[in-house]
Amino acid sequence: MTTNTTDSARDAQSAKHGAATRSGESGRNFASKSVPRHLARGAVGFGLIIGSIALVPVAGPATLLAAPLALIAFRGCPMCWMVGLAQTISRGRLERQCVDGVCVITRTQPPTQSANQ
Repeated sequence: MTTNTTDSARDAQSAKHGAATRSGESGRNFASKSVPRHLARGAVGFGLIIGSIALVPVAGPATLLAAPLALIAFRGCPMCWMVGLAQTISRGRLERQCVDGVCVITRTQPPTQSANQ
């Protein structure tokens, strides 16, 4: 009886992972539409953090209230932004395929352009 429960749980888990890999999306996606857009979000986020800390001697501790706005620009913490940068750069170039619990990352081939176009 426990084997059936274990097998059904394993089947449900593999079906879940199979659906995630077929759609090309993992559980969390921090990528942007383009690399320049992602870099702009990073510049805004890091600018808010650096600016809020640098302006403390001039304008007082109230400037630290700008630092949490960086979390909106980063879509989380700075590490989330870095993960998103890697996802944005690799989008369409890497593909993860999982079969029987073994996942492999492969490079996708760019579409070939026909000579007639």
